[in-house]
Amino acid sequence: MIENLWLIGIGTGSPLHVTGEGMQALRDAAVILVPTKGAGKDDLAALRHAIVTASGTYAKVIAFEYPVRDPSLPYIERVTAWHDEIALRWQHALKDAIVGGPVALLVWGDPSLYDSTMRIAERLDPLPKIRIVPGITAIQALTAAHAIPLNTLGGPVQITTGRQLRAQGWPSRAETVVVMLDSECSFRTLDPEGLLIWWGAFLGMEEQVLFHGPLAEAADQIEAIRQTARAEHGWIMDTYLLRRT
Repeated sequence: MIENLWLIGIGTGSPLHVTGEGMQALRDAAVILVPTKGAGKDDLAALRHAIVTASGTYAKVIAFEYPVRDPSLPYIERVTAWHDEIALRWQHALKDAIVGGPVALLVWGDPSLYDSTMRIAERLDPLPKIRIVPGITAIQALTAAHAIPLNTLGGPVQITTGRQLRAQGWPSRAETVVVMLDSECSFRTLDPEGLLIWWGAFLGMEEQVLFHGPLAEAADQIEAIRQTARAEHGWIMDTYLLRRT
């Protein structure tokens, strides 16, 4: 049984993204759950283990295998079933462990932004006491890497997903749009006239790659860079910012 669950944001790839509060939480945890995501993604688990080691914690580290989404199901049903299975795997991983204190999970980026770890935690029965330790978001890492502000002077910002951008188009009244969780280069569905793009992948990692420019000129190059990087690493996490000139 998990009485206290700590969700610790670890940033987007650099161990230096973890805050002092996050490092202290790792040292104070009794158990740390670390997901493995299958062949080709070992570096994600390795990064988590490196952060755990750097913290100097004496917590017991327990690995669990991440389930795969069922592509045959409709989107909401697919994600709901996936979250249900993840919660079950947390509990299964801990069933034989002696948990004498908080259980910690290292969350990529920040637990509050386009991450479902909190929603998964709500499936646990009994419901544990949940603590959130914030982390560096992909948006912060992107704007810092490109040395740009997130917003124009007093201008509105819309954060959305590739799926929503394809379905809804450019959000009304937004001057700046940040797009996350986009595996299909959804910026191609927009009229590129008057749009600038700042794109980044593997943000915060040694493999970080960046590109920016007018969308009309940059779209082909970003898509090519993305395909090459994904083939090389077996996976990719990227995000981008679009702004009207």
